[in-house]
Amino acid sequence: MPLDTPARLLADATAQGLVRFDAAGQIEPGLAERWIVIDDGMTYIFRLREASWSDGAPVTAEQVAALLKRQIAPSSQNPLTPFLTAVDDIIVMTPQVIEVQLKRPRPDLLKLFAQPDLALMRLRPASGTGPFRVGRPARSPLLRPLIDPARGDPDDRRAPKPEENVRLIGERAARAIARFAAHDSDLVTGGTFADWPLVGLGEVAPANVRTDPAAGLFGLAIVNRDGFLGDPANRAALAGAIDRASAMAMVLPSWGIAEQILPEQLDSASPPHPAAWAPLPLADRQAQARARVAAWTGGPIALRIALPDGPGATLLFGALAASLRRVGVSSTRVAIGAPADLRLIDAVAPYDSARWYLATACRLCSEAAHAALDAARDAPTLPDRAARLAEADAVIAGDTPFIPLARPLRWSLVALRLRQWQPNSRAWHPLNRLRPDTTS
Repeated sequence: MPLDTPARLLADATAQGLVRFDAAGQIEPGLAERWIVIDDGMTYIFRLREASWSDGAPVTAEQVAALLKRQIAPSSQNPLTPFLTAVDDIIVMTPQVIEVQLKRPRPDLLKLFAQPDLALMRLRPASGTGPFRVGRPARSPLLRPLIDPARGDPDDRRAPKPEENVRLIGERAARAIARFAAHDSDLVTGGTFADWPLVGLGEVAPANVRTDPAAGLFGLAIVNRDGFLGDPANRAALAGAIDRASAMAMVLPSWGIAEQILPEQLDSASPPHPAAWAPLPLADRQAQARARVAAWTGGPIALRIALPDGPGATLLFGALAASLRRVGVSSTRVAIGAPADLRLIDAVAPYDSARWYLATACRLCSEAAHAALDAARDAPTLPDRAARLAEADAVIAGDTPFIPLARPLRWSLVALRLRQWQPNSRAWHPLNRLRPDTTS
């Protein structure tokens, strides 16, 4: 199951994988101090650094290989497992070296290995490798920096100062914003569009409000194909009828829109496939949608739209409902997990592949679309994969399983003393990469 933001921050702070993200969202060493890629991208060899679990026991290559295999096994509940099917085997070569063998080349493998969802934690006893450890178990745990045994300078092995500790609090956005405004916290992270309107009410200085150029998907998955939604032309008509500019501006005037699933070409052989309605003015799109609704003989069309809680979601629903009402479709807002016809997907991409975007958007797709995605996944070479991804993009654009709206909106409130905070496309900010004086 996907972890929420507090759980992912805790996992990233107390455990790590072979690699991890730095402040800029780039790859840096984790348990692996270095690595090489050979065999035309089919083999990754990692040399492990000297490391200890938080209880002091040394980390071994056998442990790392076994834990990683368990994380990516088909039976795992890890949300990244479907994107790691190219991993064929993980082999212990020496006490310090493991080899990851692939069935197919995957240039973005390290970005997946860096995700907090693949942080390696020993279960019995429960123990990670830092950079923090839980100093005092509680609902809001106190995290203390671990002393890195690999540091050669004895002066660097000093006991951490109390101000280097981190209190991790998971709470509602309104409380987190109020806590920050009262100078009782230095960071609020993981904010989404749903909570964005609260930031303006919190009396937070503009210099403290930061947004990330997050890459990912924000739009409506069509999760019911009964009735009017059973025809791809009808689905496309509704997708074209949405007034995206007005909808996004209701939440944030500068929030840019999206009209296609892929934000750019990425690893596809072709540029993103545009929707057939994309070149038309909004008025023409809505006129076409009204005509299709008027021609429908199955009775009134009423759609259930599943959205999260929060004032931003309320504003978004109002704008979506207004667009649908203009073409003769009524709508009802339901909880994000309730039965629905349209369900919001708001997800940051873990790595930069067209397959992630297409597979994530394809919550309910045609057999042809699934076959095209499978062909891309199983392509034996990168050129073959690129060609299959282009084909899948075209098939899915014609099937219209998803209504793109924008890029994900991710925001943070950052105290000026956290000078190492950097915006990045992963919208991820490790707790050990916020201050110059914290552990690395």
